[in-house]
Amino acid sequence: MRAIPSLFAAARAAARSVKVFASDTGHGLLEISHNTLALLGLALVAVTVFAAGKAELRQQAEVVALQWLQTRHEARALQSGDIVTAVAEPDAVARATAADPRALTPPQAAVAMWISRRYKVAPEPIARLVQEAWSVGQRAAIDPTLILAIMAIESGFNPFAQSPVGAQGLMQVLTRVHDDKYEAFGGTHAAFDPVSNLRVGVHVLKECIARAGSLHEGLRHYVGAASLESDGGYVARVLNEQNHLRSVADGKGVPTNAPNTAPPPPATAVVAEKVALLR
Repeated sequence: MRAIPSLFAAARAAARSVKVFASDTGHGLLEISHNTLALLGLALVAVTVFAAGKAELRQQAEVVALQWLQTRHEARALQSGDIVTAVAEPDAVARATAADPRALTPPQAAVAMWISRRYKVAPEPIARLVQEAWSVGQRAAIDPTLILAIMAIESGFNPFAQSPVGAQGLMQVLTRVHDDKYEAFGGTHAAFDPVSNLRVGVHVLKECIARAGSLHEGLRHYVGAASLESDGGYVARVLNEQNHLRSVADGKGVPTNAPNTAPPPPATAVVAEKVALLR
């Protein structure tokens, strides 16, 4: 009978020992945790203070954080099936060649809307090209309606057009011949940027007019027909289109389906396009 009370006493003593051990261990771990967190906090403060004095470190940290957040955002968007959000690029609008036609002067707006209807292209990109034609034309002392007429005849306002001999873009500039002129715009791929192509095309046109000594002969040089008997009606078509555009700019009514009376160029003239510039 005495053994049972002894066993209970031993169990109670063991329980007290375990409790004391657990309490001491817990306090120790808590103390270590507090010290560790304190060290981490001090390290974080030190890094922050150091980075605060280093602009490049702050910038790198911001870039890394932004990329991490963007990656997580894209991953969540893809998981939800929202592809547009996943590939969103808010700054993409800066690459667009477009302007509000309402921001143009009355003559410019009239020309932009007439071209838009005649060539079945959106008015916003045409408005931007009209603005640029007026601006560059003033600097180069070339009538902006002539610049726009050349684009109309050369490419029909297709910025990705390419001729059989490799003339590219709105004004159909031979990129391989005038590659040096595209260096100022970052390289020859700028031939497919409408504004860059327009600027280079005007430069080439001005050189052709100066070399030939007259507008008519300059246009023959531009199309590569300077050494040919016929330009295939190119000059007549450009000047006829320019007359339409001048009339529109002057406030006169010109039907958008107004005919261009010059005959289309024969196949030989198309193949010979701008070949003279290679000589």
